[in-house]
Amino acid sequence: MNILSQPILDASQKPEWKNAMKEEIDALQKNDTWELVPKMICQNVIGCKWVYKTKFNSDGTLNRCKARLVAKGYSQTYGIDYDETFSAVAKMASIRVVISLASSLNWTLHQMDVNNAFLNGFLKEEVFMEQPEGFKDSANPEFVCKLKRGLYGLKQAPRTWFERLANYLKIVGFKQSLADALVFIMNGKNDIIIIVLYVDDLIITSSNDGFIYETKKKLSAEFEIKDLGELKYFLGIEVVKCPHGLMLSQRKYMMDMLRQFGMQDCKPIQTPNMKLDAMDGYVIADVKMYQQMVGKLIYSTITRPDIAFLVGIVSRYMQEPKKVHLVAAKRILRYIKGTLDYGILYSNHEFSLVSSLMHIGPKIRNREEVQLDIVVPLEVELCHVFLKSNQLLH
Repeated sequence: MNILSQPILDASQKPEWKNAMKEEIDALQKNDTWELVPKMICQNVIGCKWVYKTKFNSDGTLNRCKARLVAKGYSQTYGIDYDETFSAVAKMASIRVVISLASSLNWTLHQMDVNNAFLNGFLKEEVFMEQPEGFKDSANPEFVCKLKRGLYGLKQAPRTWFERLANYLKIVGFKQSLADALVFIMNGKNDIIIIVLYVDDLIITSSNDGFIYETKKKLSAEFEIKDLGELKYFLGIEVVKCPHGLMLSQRKYMMDMLRQFGMQDCKPIQTPNMKLDAMDGYVIADVKMYQQMVGKLIYSTITRPDIAFLVGIVSRYMQEPKKVHLVAAKRILRYIKGTLDYGILYSNHEFSLVSSLMHIGPKIRNREEVQLDIVVPLEVELCHVFLKSNQLLH
């Protein structure tokens, strides 16, 4: 996904962006997002801007051009036009646990995308915003927008959207996970269904496909939502079914990363190992570039545990990176260039919840695994759900 920073005057001349902006405004008006009111001195009026995104499929082909109207939430004042905030992002560890469970039990994974998710949240505070460029009301150009619903960029928008979705899921019978607030579980008479929320994307899996379709129907009746079918591409991660389970890789993400840092034609190496000394050389001129490179490498470790240790080392020098650290980070990129097809396999071997729970027991005491304090609670909670529903597998 590329984000363009074209001026509004340039973008408005291009048909694809003009149509995308019109679609966004139509969606905002359809949801009754704001009402125009006279501007007053006592109001804290925030600005807004257009953000343009070109979205691509996992194979690199163009998906669509998307224009998003974003409020300049950094101008908001705490206690006046916002109070509580919340990030509607599930822990990556929770996502891995659910995918592992689905693969082990041969459950199907489905994905849904909520259109303009933040517009589903209702604001409690009074928030005033300037009219969007290119779409000012000709009769009242000096008026401001009094927002009724959440808008991307507002500090409280993720919280209002999450409250709306969570309340609805609880009404239809879901319970919120104690281990991760963004995981919802419904324990039926004979079946179980799990939903994971990541901003406006939903991952759904169940022991019964009919349960999934029934849930999709309920969600579509309440929200404007797009059914993307079985999970194939999520947050830059490709999910591929194979005879041995589910294969997760980030091939496209890594190819884009190589292009971003001019390493797409580099010579691959078989091992990225290198000895580092924090005192060698001078601090590099472009520290921000190094930070971006390491940040992307950190995200790559989701499906590439083989580079996790080395990425952890180069991430220690984010504040004052030197030439030797940049060379080490680029060696990791050269290693990735030769191993783009590598990923992580979630096996569909026979699964026993009892043996799994007994297996992680000693590790809880010894703290032998990274992020164990995050992963284990959700695993234990799911085990309890299975036990209560007589779904224990041997």
